[in-house]
Amino acid sequence: MSKGAAKNNDAADAYEIVMDAIVTQKLTPSQKVSENILSDMFGISRTVARNLIERLIAQQFLVSLSPRVTQVAPLTLLEIKQNFTLRKILLPEVISLSGAKVDFKHINALHEKIQRSLPIKDDLSALDILKINKQLNLALCTPAGYPLVDDWARQLEDTAMRIYWLYVKTRKSFPYSSEQQSIILDVIKTDEPKKIYTVVQEMILQTEERILNAIFSHEQFYTQDLLV
Repeated sequence: MSKGAAKNNDAADAYEIVMDAIVTQKLTPSQKVSENILSDMFGISRTVARNLIERLIAQQFLVSLSPRVTQVAPLTLLEIKQNFTLRKILLPEVISLSGAKVDFKHINALHEKIQRSLPIKDDLSALDILKINKQLNLALCTPAGYPLVDDWARQLEDTAMRIYWLYVKTRKSFPYSSEQQSIILDVIKTDEPKKIYTVVQEMILQTEERILNAIFSHEQFYTQDLLV
């Protein structure tokens, strides 16, 4: 392996490690971060940490308050509503374009992995399920053939993982059922864009309602960052 390839792998590994920490709130919303903090916490080089901070700021997972102060992006009801609004705009359209071009063998394998991982026993299993679910959602988008849209969907799914973490931790379950997922896959197989659009949008709406209900039922979430 070349030095360049090794560096790319280091950067990819570091990104996943830090994003996992943001999702699971080991790096809590609004927590200060720096090259030294990331290097000490995760054993990555300061150069990789510096580049990673710039990338995460661009993706709005970190927020730069001043040249010397960078924080984990807050997680408030506004961020949650914004994420669901954008997902309702983007995902139904993209998945309806993917249609029958989706690799259903791969999708079914991911779906089965989620089911085998339930019920959620601990933080590790919760994170694994969220990451598999992200893979599944992105696999539904990629066949549409728009790389830029893939990037947007990936950013939305990373934020969705932060949001779903709240539900998983407070409800000890996943925000939608195996039956719901199976219904959507059956409709996608029909390759009928209007039907696909409708069922995907409806599932996102139902998921949003469950997430918000879970949050509203916990008084601690009303006026502060959404910590669990």
